[in-house]
Amino acid sequence: MLIVYVLLALVVLLVIWGVSVYNRYVRLRNQAEEAESAIDAHLKQRYDLVPNLVETVKGYAKHEEQTLTKVIEARNKAMSAGTLEEKDQLNASFSASLKTLFALSEAYPDLKANQGFLDLQAQLSKIETQLLSARKYYNAIIKQLNTICEVFPSSIVASIARFAKKPYLQIEDEARARVDVKF
Repeated sequence: MLIVYVLLALVVLLVIWGVSVYNRYVRLRNQAEEAESAIDAHLKQRYDLVPNLVETVKGYAKHEEQTLTKVIEARNKAMSAGTLEEKDQLNASFSASLKTLFALSEAYPDLKANQGFLDLQAQLSKIETQLLSARKYYNAIIKQLNTICEVFPSSIVASIARFAKKPYLQIEDEARARVDVKF
């Protein structure tokens, strides 16, 4: 009879542990979705600033139409991305085009001194910092989530419940590249 109680207690503890692992995964998955929404919100703010920035630059750099067009095209492509991975990849191209746009201010001292341009640049810098923080938070959550899927014994519950690993957000080579502007 004692063996039955011990086995029953063991089964109950295993069920409680399994439910605990499952609930932790669900909480982390929900936090990852929340972090993804925060990234989307920061990207939207960033996209909304670009038309104002382009209009400000147009007045000073009329012959830089090709650069301005590339920025708008990169923005539109990034806005149309579906998955978070697509958004991340297209935003790397968008970031590179923004770097080129800001590099134009070096060639146009009047633009560099324009208060509207400086304000937009400061707002964009603030949004970039918030976006970086949101990405770090997302990757930290994904790390915990993926650890549950890989580490024994929680990997047993993960495989039974069909939990899947999620990819990290990574900076693409294009975003890492130094901007080379020719005039």
